[in-house]
Amino acid sequence: MSDFLELQSPAKLNLFLHIIGRRSDGYHLLQSVFQLIDWCDTIQLQSIPENTIRRVNPLPNIPPAQDLVVRAAQLLKDTYQVKHGVEITLDKRIPMGAGLGGGSSNAATVLIGLNHLWKLKLDLATLSKLGLQLGADVPFFLFGQNAFVEGIGEQLQAIHLESERFLVIFPGQSIATAGIFQDPQLTRNHAAITIDGLFASPVGYSSSQFGNDCESVAMRICPEVKQALAWIAANVPGSAPRMSGSGSSVFTVLHQDEKAADLENRLQNLPSGWVGRIVEGLNKNPAYNLISLE
Repeated sequence: MSDFLELQSPAKLNLFLHIIGRRSDGYHLLQSVFQLIDWCDTIQLQSIPENTIRRVNPLPNIPPAQDLVVRAAQLLKDTYQVKHGVEITLDKRIPMGAGLGGGSSNAATVLIGLNHLWKLKLDLATLSKLGLQLGADVPFFLFGQNAFVEGIGEQLQAIHLESERFLVIFPGQSIATAGIFQDPQLTRNHAAITIDGLFASPVGYSSSQFGNDCESVAMRICPEVKQALAWIAANVPGSAPRMSGSGSSVFTVLHQDEKAADLENRLQNLPSGWVGRIVEGLNKNPAYNLISLE
Protein backbone atom coordinates (compact mmCIF):
# COMPACT_ATOMS: atom_id res chain seq x y z
CA MET A 1 0.00 0.00 0.00
CA SER A 2 1.23 3.49 -0.83
CA ASP A 3 2.53 5.66 2.01
CA PHE A 4 1.26 8.84 0.31
CA LEU A 5 -2.24 10.17 -0.36
CA GLU A 6 -3.52 13.34 -2.03
CA LEU A 7 -7.20 14.00 -1.39
CA GLN A 8 -9.67 16.73 -2.29
CA SER A 9 -11.53 18.34 0.62
CA PRO A 10 -14.80 19.97 -0.53
CA ALA A 11 -16.88 22.85 0.81
CA LYS A 12 -20.63 22.69 1.31
CA LEU A 13 -23.69 24.91 1.05
CA ASN A 14 -26.76 24.93 3.27
CA LEU A 15 -29.45 25.13 0.59
CA PHE A 16 -31.81 26.32 3.30
CA LEU A 17 -31.69 26.50 7.10
CA HIS A 18 -34.75 26.35 9.33
CA ILE A 19 -34.64 26.50 13.11
CA ILE A 20 -37.61 24.54 14.41
CA GLY A 21 -36.97 24.60 18.16
CA ARG A 22 -34.51 24.57 20.99
CA ARG A 23 -33.50 21.82 23.40
CA SER A 24 -33.37 22.26 27.15
CA ASP A 25 -29.56 22.32 26.95
CA GLY A 26 -29.68 25.35 24.64
CA TYR A 27 -28.82 23.57 21.40
CA HIS A 28 -31.01 24.56 18.46
CA LEU A 29 -32.99 22.02 16.45
CA LEU A 30 -32.42 22.47 12.73
CA GLN A 31 -33.59 21.32 9.35
CA SER A 32 -31.41 21.84 6.31
CA VAL A 33 -30.08 20.34 3.11
CA PHE A 34 -26.30 20.12 2.85
CA GLN A 35 -24.93 20.25 -0.70
CA LEU A 36 -21.32 19.36 -1.48
CA ILE A 37 -19.63 21.66 -4.01
CA ASP A 38 -16.45 21.44 -6.03
CA TRP A 39 -14.71 24.31 -4.22
CA CYS A 40 -11.99 22.18 -2.68
CA ASP A 41 -8.84 22.34 -0.61
CA THR A 42 -6.14 19.74 -1.30
CA ILE A 43 -4.65 17.65 1.49
CA GLN A 44 -1.48 15.56 1.16
CA LEU A 45 -0.68 12.87 3.71
CA GLN A 46 2.84 11.42 3.72
CA SER A 47 4.00 8.67 6.08
CA ILE A 48 7.22 9.55 7.92
CA PRO A 49 9.53 7.39 10.07
CA GLU A 50 9.22 9.69 13.10
CA ASN A 51 6.36 8.88 15.47
CA THR A 52 4.89 12.38 15.23
CA ILE A 53 2.46 14.60 13.35
CA ARG A 54 4.25 17.17 11.24
CA ARG A 55 2.28 20.08 9.75
CA VAL A 56 3.77 21.58 6.58
CA ASN A 57 2.88 25.21 5.71
CA PRO A 58 0.76 25.86 8.84
CA LEU A 59 -1.99 28.46 8.58
CA PRO A 60 -0.98 31.94 9.78
CA ASN A 61 -1.89 32.69 13.41
CA ILE A 62 -3.39 29.23 13.94
CA PRO A 63 -1.51 27.33 16.69
CA PRO A 64 -1.35 23.52 16.33
CA ALA A 65 -3.80 23.05 19.21
CA GLN A 66 -6.45 24.89 17.17
CA ASP A 67 -5.51 23.50 13.73
CA LEU A 68 -8.29 21.07 12.80
CA VAL A 69 -6.11 18.89 10.56
CA VAL A 70 -3.57 18.45 13.35
CA ARG A 71 -6.31 17.85 15.92
CA ALA A 72 -7.96 15.23 13.68
CA ALA A 73 -4.69 13.37 13.16
CA GLN A 74 -3.79 13.57 16.85
CA LEU A 75 -7.23 12.35 17.92
CA LEU A 76 -7.01 9.31 15.65
CA LYS A 77 -3.41 8.63 16.68
CA ASP A 78 -4.13 8.88 20.41
CA THR A 79 -7.41 6.95 20.34
CA TYR A 80 -5.91 3.97 18.52
CA GLN A 81 -2.34 4.29 19.81
CA VAL A 82 -0.92 4.54 16.30
CA LYS A 83 2.86 4.33 16.25
CA HIS A 84 3.24 5.78 12.75
CA GLY A 85 3.98 9.40 11.88
CA VAL A 86 2.51 11.58 9.17
CA GLU A 87 3.33 14.81 7.39
CA ILE A 88 0.28 16.88 6.48
CA THR A 89 0.23 19.50 3.74
CA LEU A 90 -2.90 21.62 3.21
CA ASP A 91 -3.38 23.72 0.08
CA LYS A 92 -6.08 26.08 1.30
CA ARG A 93 -8.48 27.43 -1.37
CA ILE A 94 -11.78 27.58 0.53
CA PRO A 95 -11.83 30.96 2.32
CA MET A 96 -11.40 30.68 6.06
CA GLY A 97 -14.30 31.89 8.17
CA ALA A 98 -16.64 31.82 5.18
CA GLY A 99 -19.22 29.47 6.68
CA LEU A 100 -18.64 26.89 3.93
CA GLY A 101 -17.43 24.13 6.23
CA GLY A 102 -13.84 24.19 5.03
CA GLY A 103 -12.24 23.42 8.39
CA SER A 104 -14.70 20.62 9.14
CA SER A 105 -14.12 19.18 5.69
CA ASN A 106 -10.35 19.26 6.21
CA ALA A 107 -10.70 17.40 9.52
CA ALA A 108 -12.94 14.77 7.93
CA THR A 109 -10.56 14.33 4.99
CA VAL A 110 -7.64 13.73 7.35
CA LEU A 111 -9.68 11.11 9.24
CA ILE A 112 -10.66 9.41 5.96
CA GLY A 113 -7.11 9.47 4.65
CA LEU A 114 -5.35 8.32 7.81
CA ASN A 115 -7.89 5.57 8.40
CA HIS A 116 -6.72 4.23 5.04
CA LEU A 117 -3.02 5.06 5.34
CA TRP A 118 -2.73 3.61 8.85
CA LYS A 119 -4.85 0.54 7.92
CA LEU A 120 -7.20 1.08 10.87
CA LYS A 121 -10.27 -0.20 8.99
CA LEU A 122 -12.67 1.90 11.06
CA ASP A 123 -16.26 2.04 9.81
CA LEU A 124 -18.22 5.21 9.15
CA ALA A 125 -20.08 5.13 12.47
CA THR A 126 -16.81 4.95 14.40
CA LEU A 127 -15.20 7.73 12.38
CA SER A 128 -18.30 9.89 12.80
CA LYS A 129 -18.18 9.59 16.60
CA LEU A 130 -14.58 10.78 16.48
CA GLY A 131 -15.43 13.53 14.01
CA LEU A 132 -18.18 14.92 16.22
CA GLN A 133 -15.52 15.68 18.83
CA LEU A 134 -13.91 18.02 16.29
CA GLY A 135 -17.01 19.86 15.05
CA ALA A 136 -20.72 19.47 14.33
CA ASP A 137 -20.24 19.43 10.53
CA VAL A 138 -17.41 16.87 10.48
CA PRO A 139 -19.77 13.83 10.44
CA PHE A 140 -21.48 15.21 7.31
CA PHE A 141 -18.22 15.30 5.36
CA LEU A 142 -17.45 11.79 6.60
CA PHE A 143 -20.95 10.73 5.50
CA GLY A 144 -19.80 11.83 2.07
CA GLN A 145 -23.19 12.41 0.42
CA ASN A 146 -25.65 15.25 0.10
CA ALA A 147 -28.05 15.05 3.01
CA PHE A 148 -31.28 16.18 4.58
CA VAL A 149 -30.13 17.26 8.03
CA GLU A 150 -32.09 17.34 11.28
CA GLY A 151 -31.58 17.43 15.04
CA ILE A 152 -28.62 19.58 16.01
CA GLY A 153 -26.97 18.56 12.74
CA GLU A 154 -26.20 14.97 13.64
CA GLN A 155 -29.17 13.31 11.88
CA LEU A 156 -28.23 12.76 8.24
CA GLN A 157 -30.36 11.19 5.54
CA ALA A 158 -28.85 10.79 2.07
CA ILE A 159 -30.78 12.51 -0.72
CA HIS A 160 -30.30 12.84 -4.46
CA LEU A 161 -29.94 16.39 -5.78
CA GLU A 162 -29.99 17.31 -9.43
CA SER A 163 -26.72 18.67 -10.77
CA GLU A 164 -26.66 22.45 -10.36
CA ARG A 165 -24.27 25.33 -10.80
CA PHE A 166 -24.05 27.88 -8.01
CA LEU A 167 -22.61 31.34 -7.64
CA VAL A 168 -21.00 31.67 -4.21
CA ILE A 169 -19.70 34.91 -2.73
CA PHE A 170 -17.78 35.35 0.51
CA PRO A 171 -17.92 39.07 1.41
CA GLY A 172 -14.65 39.03 3.31
CA GLN A 173 -16.08 39.17 6.84
CA SER A 174 -16.59 36.26 9.21
CA ILE A 175 -19.51 35.92 11.61
CA ALA A 176 -19.28 34.11 14.95
CA THR A 177 -21.83 31.31 14.85
CA ALA A 178 -22.46 31.64 18.59
CA GLY A 179 -23.42 35.29 18.12
CA ILE A 180 -26.07 34.35 15.58
CA PHE A 181 -27.63 31.58 17.66
CA GLN A 182 -27.62 33.62 20.87
CA ASP A 183 -29.35 36.61 19.30
CA PRO A 184 -32.76 37.24 20.88
CA GLN A 185 -34.27 38.15 17.49
CA LEU A 186 -33.41 34.80 15.90
CA THR A 187 -36.44 32.85 14.62
CA ARG A 188 -36.67 29.58 16.54
CA ASN A 189 -40.16 28.29 15.70
CA HIS A 190 -40.09 27.51 11.97
CA ALA A 191 -42.64 24.84 11.08
CA ALA A 192 -40.99 21.46 10.48
CA ILE A 193 -41.00 19.96 7.00
CA THR A 194 -40.46 16.51 5.51
CA ILE A 195 -38.30 15.38 2.61
CA ASP A 196 -41.47 14.73 0.61
CA GLY A 197 -42.58 18.28 1.35
CA LEU A 198 -39.20 19.60 0.29
CA PHE A 199 -39.47 18.13 -3.20
CA ALA A 200 -43.25 18.32 -3.59
CA SER A 201 -42.99 21.10 -6.19
CA PRO A 202 -40.71 21.39 -9.23
CA VAL A 203 -38.83 24.31 -7.65
CA GLY A 204 -38.11 22.34 -4.46
CA TYR A 205 -35.74 24.11 -2.10
CA SER A 206 -35.56 27.13 -4.45
CA SER A 207 -39.08 28.08 -3.38
CA SER A 208 -39.46 31.16 -1.21
CA GLN A 209 -40.85 28.96 1.58
CA PHE A 210 -37.34 27.57 2.07
CA GLY A 211 -35.03 30.27 3.41
CA ASN A 212 -32.39 30.81 6.03
CA ASP A 213 -33.64 31.76 9.49
CA CYS A 214 -30.20 33.13 10.39
CA GLU A 215 -30.09 35.57 7.48
CA SER A 216 -31.89 38.58 8.98
CA VAL A 217 -29.77 38.44 12.14
CA ALA A 218 -26.58 38.06 10.09
CA MET A 219 -27.43 41.07 7.92
CA ARG A 220 -27.82 43.20 11.03
CA ILE A 221 -24.55 41.97 12.56
CA CYS A 222 -22.61 41.98 9.29
CA PRO A 223 -23.81 44.52 6.67
CA GLU A 224 -21.57 42.85 4.08
CA VAL A 225 -24.02 39.94 3.95
CA LYS A 226 -26.79 42.29 2.81
CA GLN A 227 -24.41 43.88 0.31
CA ALA A 228 -23.42 40.50 -1.14
CA LEU A 229 -27.05 39.42 -1.47
CA ALA A 230 -27.79 42.70 -3.26
CA TRP A 231 -24.81 42.16 -5.59
CA ILE A 232 -26.16 38.78 -6.65
CA ALA A 233 -29.69 40.13 -7.11
CA ALA A 234 -28.35 42.91 -9.35
CA ASN A 235 -25.99 40.74 -11.39
CA VAL A 236 -28.07 37.58 -11.70
CA PRO A 237 -31.59 38.81 -12.52
CA GLY A 238 -34.38 36.50 -11.43
CA SER A 239 -32.19 34.67 -8.94
CA ALA A 240 -33.11 33.88 -5.35
CA PRO A 241 -29.93 34.53 -3.36
CA ARG A 242 -29.65 33.45 0.24
CA MET A 243 -27.03 33.03 2.92
CA SER A 244 -25.43 29.65 3.59
CA GLY A 245 -25.58 28.41 7.19
CA SER A 246 -24.75 31.08 9.74
CA GLY A 247 -22.82 33.04 7.11
CA SER A 248 -21.29 35.03 5.88
CA SER A 249 -21.14 33.44 2.43
CA VAL A 250 -24.15 33.83 0.15
CA PHE A 251 -25.13 31.94 -2.98
CA THR A 252 -27.70 31.38 -5.68
CA VAL A 253 -28.53 28.62 -8.13
CA LEU A 254 -27.57 29.62 -11.67
CA HIS A 255 -30.03 29.07 -14.47
CA GLN A 256 -28.91 27.10 -17.49
CA ASP A 257 -29.02 30.19 -19.69
CA GLU A 258 -26.77 32.23 -17.37
CA LYS A 259 -23.52 32.86 -19.27
CA ALA A 260 -20.72 31.78 -16.98
CA ALA A 261 -18.03 33.73 -18.86
CA ASP A 262 -19.90 37.01 -18.47
CA LEU A 263 -20.49 36.36 -14.80
CA GLU A 264 -16.85 35.40 -14.26
CA ASN A 265 -15.84 38.77 -15.71
CA ARG A 266 -18.18 40.61 -13.34
CA LEU A 267 -16.74 38.68 -10.41
CA GLN A 268 -13.37 40.28 -11.16
CA ASN A 269 -14.86 43.60 -10.03
CA LEU A 270 -16.08 42.49 -6.61
CA PRO A 271 -15.25 44.80 -3.70
CA SER A 272 -11.80 44.41 -2.19
CA GLY A 273 -11.56 41.40 0.10
CA TRP A 274 -14.55 39.59 -1.40
CA VAL A 275 -14.18 36.20 -3.07
CA GLY A 276 -16.64 34.95 -5.68
CA ARG A 277 -16.72 31.69 -7.55
CA ILE A 278 -18.97 29.65 -9.84
CA VAL A 279 -19.10 26.08 -8.55
CA GLU A 280 -20.71 22.77 -9.43
CA GLY A 281 -22.67 20.64 -7.02
CA LEU A 282 -21.19 17.25 -6.15
CA ASN A 283 -22.99 14.03 -5.29
CA LYS A 284 -20.09 12.48 -3.38
CA ASN A 285 -17.18 13.65 -1.26
CA PRO A 286 -14.24 13.36 -3.70
CA ALA A 287 -12.04 12.03 -0.88
CA TYR A 288 -13.90 8.75 -1.39
CA ASN A 289 -13.09 8.61 -5.11
CA LEU A 290 -9.65 7.15 -4.43
CA ILE A 291 -10.29 5.23 -1.24
CA SER A 292 -13.22 3.73 0.62
CA LEU A 293 -14.01 2.39 4.04
CA GLU A 294 -12.82 -1.19 4.22
